[in-house]
Amino acid sequence: MSGPALRPQSSSSRTLEVLIVGAGFGGIAAAIELRRYGITDITILEKAPDLGGTWFYNNYPGAACDVPSHLYSFSFAQRRDWSRLCSPQAEIHSYLHDVARTYEIDRLVQTDTTVTSCSWDSERCRWSVETAHGVTHGADALILATGQLDQPSRPPIEGADTFAGHSFHSAEWDHSYPLAGKRVGVVGTGASAVQFVPEIAPVVKHLSVFQRTGNWLLPRRNRRYHQAIRTAIERIPGLQSLRRKFVFEYTESLTLAIRHPNTVGRLARARSRQFMRSQLEDPEIRAKAWPDYTFGCKRILFSSHYLPALQRPNVELVTDAVARVTPTGIVTASGDVHELDCLIWATGFNSTEFMFPMRVAGSDGVDLHAYWSGGAHAHLGMCIPGFPSMFVMYGPNTNTSGGSIIVYLEAQAAYIRQALQLLRHRAAGAVEVRAEVEAASDRALQARFAGTAWTQCDSWYRDEHGRIVTNWPGYMREYLEQTRQLDASEYRFVALPKPATVVGA
Repeated sequence: MSGPALRPQSSSSRTLEVLIVGAGFGGIAAAIELRRYGITDITILEKAPDLGGTWFYNNYPGAACDVPSHLYSFSFAQRRDWSRLCSPQAEIHSYLHDVARTYEIDRLVQTDTTVTSCSWDSERCRWSVETAHGVTHGADALILATGQLDQPSRPPIEGADTFAGHSFHSAEWDHSYPLAGKRVGVVGTGASAVQFVPEIAPVVKHLSVFQRTGNWLLPRRNRRYHQAIRTAIERIPGLQSLRRKFVFEYTESLTLAIRHPNTVGRLARARSRQFMRSQLEDPEIRAKAWPDYTFGCKRILFSSHYLPALQRPNVELVTDAVARVTPTGIVTASGDVHELDCLIWATGFNSTEFMFPMRVAGSDGVDLHAYWSGGAHAHLGMCIPGFPSMFVMYGPNTNTSGGSIIVYLEAQAAYIRQALQLLRHRAAGAVEVRAEVEAASDRALQARFAGTAWTQCDSWYRDEHGRIVTNWPGYMREYLEQTRQLDASEYRFVALPKPATVVGA
């Protein structure tokens, strides 16, 4: 990993207490950026027993990133010794530990600490943050870095709690349970299942994969780097930077295909069709696995092993809807009974819930859950009117369908740092985005989805109202440009409360 600790930049003398919720990529990026600019009174609260966020929890067999590691990593902390193009979970988690240790962030993290509520005190211009342990923390600024993929989702299927066999969610993988020789059912065929199904299929007795919709897939040949390639990456100046720029542009081309489904999207779809047909030799399984929606409407998946795994003799792809779960297995809508020893829920995350069920109360006690009752929204995905000096990382409409979320998180960290610098420079009590600014930016953002693939099917990008609340509608470079320089005129600055006068002093 390259680069020494970042040198602090000059800043005003006012001390700010900053509390960050979440010690994944977002929380770590924010802490590094703030400390670089002299904002050092930082506490990070993490509910897990270790830092890492999604890369701590998602340790199922085959867990890996589907974005090349030289882009799915911090620009200021580049590693040149990744074992392969798209690194496995253990390497990414180790990388985060290395970064946190190098930039002295690990000592700021309080693990095993679940935040239950955050409340703004307008008179004191302070956030009060309560934890499940009954401890209350105070802060001048609050950064919610819980992300979009931290709450496992379990569908409300009849009888799910009656299953007498072993069951767990893919984000809570039970490594102590031996799958060898077992009849296993997997509910869900999203990004996690695509990675772990090929891993467990050779060892289980029988695998039933319950699919609601098929996926558009592209190849991912993720072999270990040849030593010659590793040596070139480590020793040739500029090569890593060039590779990073190439992957940046390649992933932007995926967004181009999603934004223009009738032109560029058709070309990308044709490539996916060709790849999938070459892998699905069995016509019956091909018909079952084939997606029936516009390319890019749902998440595009990368795997060169998933489709072949579906054609193994001990694997069954089930496309009938799951009607109910019984103590011995699953019954589908057609009445077929699938006897199981183990049931694995690969049903993703409550991505539209963001930081909830945590209670967040802003000015005048306004509840964020109620404020977002019509759909989550925030200026640039970070700032919400009525919630002063509070910032959300990986918030509404900042997910990427083609690029690297790390690019967005670095941009957000720098933007939040600018806001807090202004807060210090103006000796203000709080900084808050203007309501009219946030409303206008949200209208413009939602309008950009028109005509794109995102609007042409139902997906986890939408909330219960059908509003797309997770994804950014444009390109990474556009988000970088819009967040590069904070416009102070878009914010209002609240005066610091005057010290109380002591009578008779």
